[in-house]
Amino acid sequence: MLAEAQSQMAREIAAAPDIVAGHDRSLAKITSQLALRLREVDPRVVVTCARGSSAHAATFAKHLIERHLGIPVAAAAPGIASVYRRDLRLGGQLVLAISQSGSSDDLIAFMTQARNSNATTVAMTNDECSPLARACEVVVPLGAGKELSIPATKTFVATLSALMRVTAAWVGNAANLDSAIARLPQRLKEAMTLDWTGAVDAFTTTESLVTVGRGPTLAIAREAALKLKETCNLHAEAFSSAEFLHGPVALAIPSYPLLIFAPNDAAQSGVQSLVQRMRLTGANPWVTEAGPVAAGRLPSLVPDQPEADAICLIQSFYSMLSVLAARRGLNPDMPRNLCKVTRTT
Repeated sequence: MLAEAQSQMAREIAAAPDIVAGHDRSLAKITSQLALRLREVDPRVVVTCARGSSAHAATFAKHLIERHLGIPVAAAAPGIASVYRRDLRLGGQLVLAISQSGSSDDLIAFMTQARNSNATTVAMTNDECSPLARACEVVVPLGAGKELSIPATKTFVATLSALMRVTAAWVGNAANLDSAIARLPQRLKEAMTLDWTGAVDAFTTTESLVTVGRGPTLAIAREAALKLKETCNLHAEAFSSAEFLHGPVALAIPSYPLLIFAPNDAAQSGVQSLVQRMRLTGANPWVTEAGPVAAGRLPSLVPDQPEADAICLIQSFYSMLSVLAARRGLNPDMPRNLCKVTRTT
């Protein structure tokens, strides 16, 4: 769908597969060394520190680490360090910061305190010389290069890929993860070509919708909701398919749009049950699933590996997003009220 929209964001989305392919060379040594360190430290808890799209990447990290390593993952409240000046007892644990720019003061303060508490501190960032990178012991360079469009896209995809690589190396002998990572660049290219015109048509005139995911696709649903706000001035809220039933399901009235990112793992059946229930209410669910274009279906690639498949879903979504923003008369590169680097204290 990218051919329909020549925004800077569209060009950056198209660059993502080659960036991910480059991780074979750029991240092999650092992920191997980090994995050795993590197996030696053997943390009982992982704490993530991030904002915006990077916080959605941290949601993906939570799924990966809990699913494949059995280690609980919690999101930090960076203001505990930057605003309230409170130290946390993080000694011996892994604290993972994710940031495109590495310049947010609250993240830097939190990671500085974490390092002072003898936590293992890791930064994933595009800027290896950023203040955040300097505050951490280990830097995993994302290698996405400078993004000229304000909404981050290629960096988000690169971050999810890097998280898969770190997890695979940490697990060790993770043949299913390693092989899926090897296939990911080509599958990302294929994901960009899928026809999501139906979603463009459905969402052009709507002012509010819900995005839904679960397991590996919850992070994708959250990122999609943010990008719909940023680029399309479209109010969107993200929920897990389970959480949606605990109250927000009251929003589902006839014709109400839902964008459902179906996972290709054990969570799939629950999401499918939600889709069936929503169709009975007369709501308008658009669901990602393999197969040809059909009413209510957004085509996805033939299932391969659940986490890698989720990354391909955001690539397809991004490709649709450029077209949707243009259809709504907006410039996706310059969302109102936003600047490229957001610094919070």
